Amino acid sequence: MHQLTIDIELEGNKYTLNHKDITDLFHHIYYGSRVWTDTYWLGNQILKCPLDMWIYQEILWDIKPDYLIETGTYHGGSALYYANLFDLIGNGKVITIDVQTRSPQPKHPRIEYVVGSSIDPEIFKKLQKKTSGSKSTMVVLDSDHSMDHVYKEMLIYSDLVTPGNYLIVEDSNINGHPVRSDFGPGPMEAINEFLKNTSKFTIDISKQKFFMTQNPRGYLQKNI
Repeated sequence: MHQLTIDIELEGNKYTLNHKDITDLFHHIYYGSRVWTDTYWLGNQILKCPLDMWIYQEILWDIKPDYLIETGTYHGGSALYYANLFDLIGNGKVITIDVQTRSPQPKHPRIEYVVGSSIDPEIFKKLQKKTSGSKSTMVVLDSDHSMDHVYKEMLIYSDLVTPGNYLIVEDSNINGHPVRSDFGPGPMEAINEFLKNTSKFTIDISKQKFFMTQNPRGYLQKNI
């Protein structure tokens, strides 16, 4: 890939920005604008970057999972997005988990809402039972973004992901990757720790083809 560079001058000082500098600069502008909180799918708030939403569409079409398990429902905009894609694909159900119910949440026959902690052993047992006959299950982690919580989710839910499918860890851009350097250890640090202790997953860098993603290194594909 051709590596773009741009020469700029600020206050009399000259700088050369490389490919990563340019991407990170746009990332800071985009994230700092908080436009991602003002992004909607069919009128429902969806706290995602449209570039990642397109990647999800490609993954769902390629994989055609029976189940997509999402942790962190919030207002349900992303659950509806997945469900609508499943309508077009003709297969798939969404199970979305959150510690509380927020109103209103979109109703759709392909969406099942679960209230509780994503790391509650009883809730996980129910999900295991429900997806036990699934040929294809993927997981999207988007709840508590602290490192400890995300790492626990990854350990638990990685077992539900079927070979060839994805464990997606969202918002790994925080704690300085490249935004919110004040956050503290979060999803990126959980990913790094998880990959130290398993050989079952590989980061699919091709899912970062649009250069900017809110989930850097967060598209983990289970090895076949």
